[in-house]
Amino acid sequence: MPHQLMHASPRLIGTITPSANTVVERTSQSLLADLPGVVPIFSRVPVRGSQDPFPDAYNLPAMLEAAALLADAKPEVIVWNGSKGGAIGFDHDRDLVERIEQATGIPADTSGLALLRQVKVSGARRFGLITPYAKPYQDRLIAQLAREGIEIVAESHLGMTDNLSYATVPYHRILNQASEVAEEGPEVIIAWCTNYPAAPLSRAIEAETSTTFWDATALGLWGALDRMEEPARPAGWGSLFA
Repeated sequence: MPHQLMHASPRLIGTITPSANTVVERTSQSLLADLPGVVPIFSRVPVRGSQDPFPDAYNLPAMLEAAALLADAKPEVIVWNGSKGGAIGFDHDRDLVERIEQATGIPADTSGLALLRQVKVSGARRFGLITPYAKPYQDRLIAQLAREGIEIVAESHLGMTDNLSYATVPYHRILNQASEVAEEGPEVIIAWCTNYPAAPLSRAIEAETSTTFWDATALGLWGALDRMEEPARPAGWGSLFA
């Protein structure tokens, strides 16, 4: 039986992801499988181990080079599907988007800016936060979210520091984290790390906790579809795409 033909003229989402990330590509391909007319393409920037050589900023030369490579394929949007902006401050995401758009002429977005838009649309005020991070990084993230008016009323972190290891968190641990923070009654639970495999659990978490659930990687894709004004939405990935 012949393979199904590829879409002749797909709408492309250019995606920048950290080099040690093994979740963004898998999530993007799975989530967009129901949208055959939308295809993700990828470029990477160096992120290795637990030591970040740019702890308080982005590696802008690497980011812009990755964006330039994606721009060669003429995507409709370029998205930084990474979660670092949550810890260093979302003004860095705003600056990154401006620089990418100036350099490529292509609309840009980030997971972080998509989160802020979704918060505004939802009107939610009380949030739960689950991550794989160590406490110092978690504390920094919570402080930056507070600066954007996002109040974290319950949180769970796993104490991990190596970027590659985040992708190894088993599903049952993520489900347990979500159940734990749901006990405090947040309106939304946020999973914030794009190398943390929480997106496939979106529907299960919402069913188990009766709480809206947003995942950082899924937010990056939601943001890209939003910027593209793509009306189709994937099924089975929770209320974010309803």
